[in-house]
Amino acid sequence: MLPHCFFLLLLCAVQLPSPSSALPFEQKGFWDFALDSMDAEMTMEMMRDPEEGSADDLFPHEIPTCPFGCQCHLRVVQCSDLGLTEVPTNIPRDTKFLDLQSNRITEIKENDFKGLTNLYGLSLRNNLISKVHPRAFVPLKHMQKLYFSKNFLTTIPKNLPASLVEIRIHENRIRKVPAGAFAGLNNMNCIEMGANPIQNSGFEPGAFKGLKLNFLRISEARLTGVPKDLPESLHELHLDHNQIQAVELEDLSRYKNLYRLGLGFNHIRNIENGSLSYLHMLRELHLDNNRLTRVPQGLPDMKYLQVVYLHSNNISQVGVNDFCPRGFGMKRTFYNGISLFSNPVNYWEVQPAAFRCVSDRFAIQFGNYKK
Repeated sequence: MLPHCFFLLLLCAVQLPSPSSALPFEQKGFWDFALDSMDAEMTMEMMRDPEEGSADDLFPHEIPTCPFGCQCHLRVVQCSDLGLTEVPTNIPRDTKFLDLQSNRITEIKENDFKGLTNLYGLSLRNNLISKVHPRAFVPLKHMQKLYFSKNFLTTIPKNLPASLVEIRIHENRIRKVPAGAFAGLNNMNCIEMGANPIQNSGFEPGAFKGLKLNFLRISEARLTGVPKDLPESLHELHLDHNQIQAVELEDLSRYKNLYRLGLGFNHIRNIENGSLSYLHMLRELHLDNNRLTRVPQGLPDMKYLQVVYLHSNNISQVGVNDFCPRGFGMKRTFYNGISLFSNPVNYWEVQPAAFRCVSDRFAIQFGNYKK
């Protein structure tokens, strides 16, 4: 029965979407990240046992082992929810995925992952880890995914593998990201580091130097402004649930490649005129649950903008040209979502022409306002 269950999990994992939602990422299980970036050929190769005498059999003389209490199948070692206080020994050397989440591990030692050169993904989330040996990850030369959320880390682990593509270290105790913290990680694509008590001053100049990220989340932190010197390559930047007061003119000038920007649940009262003009490619803008008193200027010039969240602010009026350009054909894509509910604006006072570049009337969300 067990092999059939793992096979079904494997098939489900291949179909999982990439984590591009504006909602905070929450990993439900190890398979949420195990195979989402692997193609079908690699997946089937993992499922295929090496034939006897095959050249692919890298460890022909080893007797298969599995740490006590863990489940080992298809090069996946699952040791979650076992009450472990340290990384177990006897992990098979051909392991691709190692699941150690939801245990009581407090420290990662130098030789904990020795010999696991084929490891692709490692989940250490929801432990008690506060100390990581600086050479603990050196053997993991092919690891691409590291999940370290819900621990007690105070710094970014050192000597992360150059092969790493994704790291999730949210819900730790990180207050500082020093210059060069991610040095050498040229393949890094995604960093999730929300829910850490980090302020703007906690990012040293050069903290993200050399990175070509697509996705960065620093939500639920202690930011009072848009951080400086983030990677120019970003497609998604999520700064929701912070204490940002305003968006100034040069705050977003580096991020010309952004597709999605999350600034909801802040204290923003003012977005300086012209500050959005750098975001030529933006598709989705989250400004809900702030303290805006008007629709931000510059939206009509954003040719590809499709979704704008402005609900739960203090907007009292909507002008006829607040969303749509004056000229015909200047906007490349119509809006398919504008949320304005929970604002002190009466929908019957808004001219219908204000939404002339909206694809469907159901894409506009008004609602009751309560003081």
